Amino acid sequence: MELTWIAIAASLLMGGGALLLFIWAVRNHQFHSFEEVKYQVFWSDQEILHNIPDENESQLDDESKREKNESGNRS
Repeated sequence: MELTWIAIAASLLMGGGALLLFIWAVRNHQFHSFEEVKYQVFWSDQEILHNIPDENESQLDDESKREKNESGNRS
């Protein structure tokens, strides 16, 4: 019977500790934006894609450089 009371006391202490941990997490905004976390994996890929120039943009840049060189040579 003594072992039963020890088990009950231990389970109440662990439950109370879990409750205190949960209250601490809520007050410190640990659950504030848990939906964003699953998209963070893709953010680094998007940054890489934004840094890669588009093929059309590079062709336009080359054409504009040629036009500037031609207009500079005419003067």
